[in-house]
Amino acid sequence: MRLLRSMSDAPAQNGALERRFLSEQPGAPDILLFYINRPSVIVGRNQRMEAEVDTAYCREEGIEVFRRISGGGTVYQDYGNINYAFICGETDVPFPDRDFATPLRNALHAFGVAVTVGRRKELLAGERKISGTASHITRGRILFHGTLLYRTDLDRMSRALRGNPALRGRCIASVPSPVANLADLTGHPDSTTAFLEKLLLFFEDCYGVKTAHC
Repeated sequence: MRLLRSMSDAPAQNGALERRFLSEQPGAPDILLFYINRPSVIVGRNQRMEAEVDTAYCREEGIEVFRRISGGGTVYQDYGNINYAFICGETDVPFPDRDFATPLRNALHAFGVAVTVGRRKELLAGERKISGTASHITRGRILFHGTLLYRTDLDRMSRALRGNPALRGRCIASVPSPVANLADLTGHPDSTTAFLEKLLLFFEDCYGVKTAHC
């Protein structure tokens, strides 16, 4: 296992980093990658952007909009959100039975946050979603990535994700859910960066590796 922390806040660069690791040959080491993007909206590969995103608002606010290679719904990210990505080879265990959500759930449990895994592999604190996930499989490699709401601007998120459903056609719709920030639920005083550092220390101990910066 390689534990990586991208120091870039550029959504395009971090997306390219995920794709680069995904394109490695079968047998390459498994990777757990963390990063924090500047304000941006990331659209699922099978969605119509205008149906999910208020593109005019995003332009006015300087919120970048990108499309990712995985499915799932559209997400908003900013400096209050932590992104994580598991990138690994396929095994004899079918992908739907692989439990990628458990390591992050265990980390949050260690910090006193009781979370459960939903049917779409999202993480829930009570009835509120704190982490949405998506996945992509190609050439014997799996990408499973997600967001972790810590101090995200939820008002700005709601505004940015106010697209026009009439433009959706047959494209995939996002599934809206009540959301919450971890910091609000727990009262943790840490900044998002400080909380990420604690997560990295947890996974260093869990996997017996040191974090490499990229």
